[in-house]
Amino acid sequence: QVQLVESGGGLVQAGGSLRLSCAASRIILNFNAMGWYRQAPGMQRELVAIISRGGSTNYADSVKGRFTISRENARNTVYLQMNSLKPEDTAVYYCNIKRSGAMDYWGKGTLVTVSS
Repeated sequence: QVQLVESGGGLVQAGGSLRLSCAASRIILNFNAMGWYRQAPGMQRELVAIISRGGSTNYADSVKGRFTISRENARNTVYLQMNSLKPEDTAVYYCNIKRSGAMDYWGKGTLVTVSS
């Protein structure tokens, strides 16, 4: 069983930056994409950013130009660089790995709180 461990969350003032990391406990050979989702209190979980196996990226409109997703294959790690943070970015951020013909892997989440 693969474990995904997120880190890098915390409290930051509006306009600040954070970098989230998600490390997988082993190499995942059959992944299609790696991504970050978030869930704010009382809201549904939503896609923030995703990077495909081929390296193409896609972002939620609300974070375009502010967030950057990247991947380091040698470390089995995916990152989310978050700049110009806004209070509405406050949420629990979850790492996700999509696989071919199998269930997704999910991390347990890391809390990001942006104060105004």
